[in-house]
Amino acid sequence: MLIVPQSHCENPQDVSDLHISLQFVSPDQRDRRIQEEREELFRILYERSFLYRPDRPFTLSSGRQSPVYLDGKKTTLGHPRAQFLVGDLLFRMIAPFSPEGVGGLTLGADPISVAVSLVSGLYRQPVPSFVVRKEAKDHGTRNPIEGDLAPGSRVVVVEDVVTTGASGMKAVRACQAAGHKVLKVIALVDREEGGRALFEGAGLPFEALFPLKKFIEYDAEVRGTR
Repeated sequence: MLIVPQSHCENPQDVSDLHISLQFVSPDQRDRRIQEEREELFRILYERSFLYRPDRPFTLSSGRQSPVYLDGKKTTLGHPRAQFLVGDLLFRMIAPFSPEGVGGLTLGADPISVAVSLVSGLYRQPVPSFVVRKEAKDHGTRNPIEGDLAPGSRVVVVEDVVTTGASGMKAVRACQAAGHKVLKVIALVDREEGGRALFEGAGLPFEALFPLKKFIEYDAEVRGTR
């Protein structure tokens, strides 16, 4: 059985009365709900984040030029419904590992890890979020990782879009240097340009909700019907 969070508010205008209750659903309902959430999130990502510009190619983090770009933050920061979908889908992916933290390299991972952490609280299985800085501060605690992780925590590293995997690996190395155990790396989208091989070569399981080619194929279908 799966516990699904549902919000209730007698008067939608009075948010002070908002509370969350939990409802059990059967395995078949669970599987259907997960598939529906994946499809909904895919559509939102396509509509808000997928960009196709063959006349003016984008420069990727790897330095390579590409006519296709996926700006994940337009979804993860700019769409409240998508924020819940991201949190719910990724929490279900990491829950079996019982992690003690979820986070990644700022800025792309930040809204994802916060969404996952929030949803984990709704399920009464709280997973704290953390942020890996690109550069450590030169003042204060000088921590490369922000959050409240216990020493030696078991963590999951998240990303919005993985290309070569360099950003995700930087987060992984920072976590390992701080004494944490990285259980897995998860991304919303995999461009399939070396990231998986990099992570798995380091002994880290890698999983993505969607491959970029799914968006390219869908975009071709959409353009073909116009």
